[in-house]
Amino acid sequence: QVQVVESGGGLVQAGGSVRLSCAASGRAFSSYAVGWFRQAPGKAREFVAIINWSGVTTYYADSMEGRATISRDDAKNMVYLQMNSLKPEDTAVYYCARKRGGVDYYYHDRNNYELWGQGTQVTVSS
Repeated sequence: QVQVVESGGGLVQAGGSVRLSCAASGRAFSSYAVGWFRQAPGKAREFVAIINWSGVTTYYADSMEGRATISRDDAKNMVYLQMNSLKPEDTAVYYCARKRGGVDYYYHDRNNYELWGQGTQVTVSS
């Protein structure tokens, strides 16, 4: 059974940085786009970033543009999300998931993703 596990979250001060990791068993991410989403208490899960299968193409939510970098290491079956200049409103549980279809196809829609992990909590204190 394929497993996806996120890690790297924690408590960070506003203005700080965090690097999240997403590990997949086997070669579950190979040849697929992978995205990051987040969900704050009482809010819907929202798109954060996505990287295509080769690592060449990336898209970011407007709220994260310039503050986040998504990357991947297929040799390790890992996807990363580096977030800088964190704000209290970035507080959420962060999830990664594999994208169905191409990277350009409705990548904001969580319904186009599969193989979700359990998430990792990021808390940004003011």
